[in-house]
Amino acid sequence: MSEEIKEKKGFFKRLREGLSKTRNNIAESFSNIFKANEIDDDFYEELEETLIMSDMGFETTEKIIDDLKDKVKELKIKEAEACRELIINIIRDQMSVEDSAYDFENKKTVIFVIGVNGVGKTTSIGKLAAQYKAQGKKVLMAAADTFRAAAIDQLKTWSDRAGVEIIAQNEGADPSAVVFDAVSAAKARNTDILLVDTAGRLHNKKNLMDELAKMRRIISKEYPDANVESLIVLDGTTGQNALEQARQFSSVTEINGIIITKLDGTAKGGIAIAIQSELNVPVKYIGIGEKIDDLQKFDPNSYVTALFADFDVKSDIEMIIDSDIEKIQPDDDLFDV
Repeated sequence: MSEEIKEKKGFFKRLREGLSKTRNNIAESFSNIFKANEIDDDFYEELEETLIMSDMGFETTEKIIDDLKDKVKELKIKEAEACRELIINIIRDQMSVEDSAYDFENKKTVIFVIGVNGVGKTTSIGKLAAQYKAQGKKVLMAAADTFRAAAIDQLKTWSDRAGVEIIAQNEGADPSAVVFDAVSAAKARNTDILLVDTAGRLHNKKNLMDELAKMRRIISKEYPDANVESLIVLDGTTGQNALEQARQFSSVTEINGIIITKLDGTAKGGIAIAIQSELNVPVKYIGIGEKIDDLQKFDPNSYVTALFADFDVKSDIEMIIDSDIEKIQPDDDLFDV
């Protein structure tokens, strides 16, 4: 088995373990739903309650239920059990990410990383920097969250750990001045990816909007050939609060993708589905631990499989094969807990 396949397998296993609280939270209810003899209003109400309990939210749950009703009618399904695989497929389809979502990784790109304090923003930047460098890219960091000395120090620690250079000034410096210096350095050093840490002051949205807009103007003027990508980092353990943060940030700046951290141990794993569905912004990376390789590109098949793994083992294997984790031997320990 190749190292890449081993890595995917290991990450899937950790993801499955990380989502066990969510899975256990809804397992009994989910299983009992399909014991019904017929598809009626009670069936749909129980399914709705179960999905909301996983923190998918009302709006996303309604979309799933509506899609299911359409498919039940189209396929003339009469028994509840036949809806099990339909629901899993509907959720997986809603989470799909276009291949082009990661095109920015192969261009000269400035990545703005936004998010409130404590969500894992700086840590995510460090992990991305290390991974991009391991791919042979020239990477640079910019410490543009200058309102907290701790943020600058933390990013410097990650720059040392990842072996990536950093552009930083003192606490209280103008964030746009840091970005100007970073852009100048990125051009001079032929950098592939510039990762910019930003302040997440949602209590003052006008200042935040003005600050981000000023940074973008600097890039447009000084680095016009660069692609600009904006990623928001959200804490998966906060459930609907994470969705509200994403809404707030999207009201003041463009968001191209989502990083969801701390999915290991959350009982609110359905929030990833809600965020992507309601904001129509793709989840691009998910984090399940503290190690550098515990932040990975988001794979809808693996995620939905991990969320519903105990409900449909045959589907698990099929979806994992679809995700290019192939040649699983009969004695493989992938599904061991």
